[in-house]
Amino acid sequence: MAGEFKLEDVLPWGRNRAEYQAFFDLGNLASDVKMLDCASGPSSFNAEMTASGYQVVSADPIYQFSADDIAGRVQHTRTKMLAGLRAAQDRFVFTWHKSIERHDEIRMAAMHRFLGDFEAGKDEARYEAAALPNLPFADGAFDIALCSHFLFLYSNHLDATEHTACIEEMMRASTEARIFPLLDLDGKSSRHVDPVRRALEKRGFESALQRVNYEFQKGGHTMLRVMKP
Repeated sequence: MAGEFKLEDVLPWGRNRAEYQAFFDLGNLASDVKMLDCASGPSSFNAEMTASGYQVVSADPIYQFSADDIAGRVQHTRTKMLAGLRAAQDRFVFTWHKSIERHDEIRMAAMHRFLGDFEAGKDEARYEAAALPNLPFADGAFDIALCSHFLFLYSNHLDATEHTACIEEMMRASTEARIFPLLDLDGKSSRHVDPVRRALEKRGFESALQRVNYEFQKGGHTMLRVMKP
């Protein structure tokens, strides 16, 4: 029987470029595509993509804090995450990360890459202290808005109406939104996915479920794409 993996709060935990490319099927991006990464936390996606000539802006309320404060928060998260993974490891697939120890190494490497870029990125307005569903960006400023491991994952923290408002805000600032994963923290399909898709359809958006080449939570291999008709 699977153990418990419980989080009472939304916690900062960073992913890297390779993971983002798998989450969101970003393998064939044109270099001029403008991307918005929402609820991005201490991910190294912005740093790595910027170094390769791409345009990325990351938005997260954690960016109001100093690099030292963020590093401390990540270490607090690390303790909880590792305990949860060890207690419930049969709920996860280690094809990508190989082991809990390797998973931890990847997360810490992403955080350190992020921290090394954070001050320069703030000066260049690539890291904005902002939270969904209120983003400080102009309408249509981006081509793609991404949200990794926040919407749907924290289904007990945000209801369907709040999810819809967050995605509508992503679509206000961009022409397409991609969200991954669609499982909640219990490893079950989020109960909000279908109601949110119906609400978005009523607001004139199209949506599709797309299988991607990534799975860490068992069954967590699908992203939601939202588009303007």
